[in-house]
Amino acid sequence: MDFLTLIQVLDSGVRLATPLIFACFAGLYSERAGVVDIGLEGKMLMAAFLSAAVAFMTGSVLIGLLAGVAGSLMLALLHGVASITFRGNQLIAGVAINFLAAGITVLMAQAWFQQGGRTPALVGDARFEPITLPLAETLQDIPFLGPIYHELISGHSLLVYIAFAIVPLSWWVLFRTRFGLRLRAVGENPAAVDTAGISVIRLRYSAVLICGILCGLGGVYMATALQAGFVKDMTAGRGFIALAALIFAKWRPWQAMATCLLFGLLQSVALRYQSIELGGITIPVQLMEALPYILTIIILAGLIGRAVPPLASGEPYTKEN
Repeated sequence: MDFLTLIQVLDSGVRLATPLIFACFAGLYSERAGVVDIGLEGKMLMAAFLSAAVAFMTGSVLIGLLAGVAGSLMLALLHGVASITFRGNQLIAGVAINFLAAGITVLMAQAWFQQGGRTPALVGDARFEPITLPLAETLQDIPFLGPIYHELISGHSLLVYIAFAIVPLSWWVLFRTRFGLRLRAVGENPAAVDTAGISVIRLRYSAVLICGILCGLGGVYMATALQAGFVKDMTAGRGFIALAALIFAKWRPWQAMATCLLFGLLQSVALRYQSIELGGITIPVQLMEALPYILTIIILAGLIGRAVPPLASGEPYTKEN
């Protein structure tokens, strides 16, 4: 593999890791507040459909973005009502959201566009276009650094840069602000937070709504930047991969980003190479494509280190009288 090919593989890996970063950090906020959310997949799927549908009908990707985030927020609010207000089982609520989104998106797509559960292809202003950073064209001929800047750093859509900006921002919010301290505290010991006169319910709803916004951005990116429209089940398990990345990173922002990039790189390699030879043995592309999911199973099975979630994770809080 020459240097330019390596850069292209890494570039593809960054694009494929972007929706995982959005979903992973959505889960980070939610689970740090003690609300387990396996409905990331469903919220991304709803956002992907609404953003593509509205962007096609209006011709504006920004209006599509708002519609996609709004759809994800509605499902996040539904999850919050079920698991926080009514203190229901958080896992079951997440599963219900996934089933709801998987069914209703295809039903609405067929009813609106009659194209077998997909939206028409997005073109022009209905899609996020790549952004060429300053001096990218000028510097591309500089050995080593030029191709990295021109091919790997420049040329992504706006949402890719937003995703990577969320990483240091989330680290700062969670570990350097009062809100972040309270959010982490409510995931560890909600009774102590309540005793201090801070609303556990409000903090958990805040985390769930942040989760909805980030999932929405991830779904919007998939439908309007990574691809050019919505197709059935287009998230393809990315919500669960994001949860596995979060567990592998032990609920820490920088490690979560690195794990998402690893998953994205594996997907990039599988897409670029139909087969790989190692020691005279040909590895079929199907195995390469399955690697992210195999790694997800291994992580969720607890075979890679011990990951201890926030102590109150998954536990509904009942205010003591």
